[in-house]
Amino acid sequence: MNRILGLLVLLPAILFVVTGVRWLVAPAGIAPEFGLVLGEGLGLSSQVGDMSGFFLTLGICMLAALVSGRRTWYYPAMLLLFLTAIGRVIAWLIHDAALAPQIGVEIVVTLILLVASRRLAREP
Repeated sequence: MNRILGLLVLLPAILFVVTGVRWLVAPAGIAPEFGLVLGEGLGLSSQVGDMSGFFLTLGICMLAALVSGRRTWYYPAMLLLFLTAIGRVIAWLIHDAALAPQIGVEIVVTLILLVASRRLAREP
């Protein structure tokens, strides 16, 4: 069971790292996947910096958790994903935004990370 759980952490971690790298090297190709139009100047800098940083942090923290066995590495990724899901709900409720289907992935991966932090961590 722990092997499957480890795989369920590893696969999205790799996906998040790849997504972060794509934001760094080819933002025009990935922006539409998020419903975004690339900005110019400072806006482009913010999009590339924020999105790459977000996804690279997620993936790296998840990989660090798996490699080190330290529970604390799961928490930044869980917090980023959970707060993103909350932000999506607020945008939907208050700002008339579409409720993004990615919210399901964010919630599921957050729950996987919560379980993994309890079962896979080699420290209390």
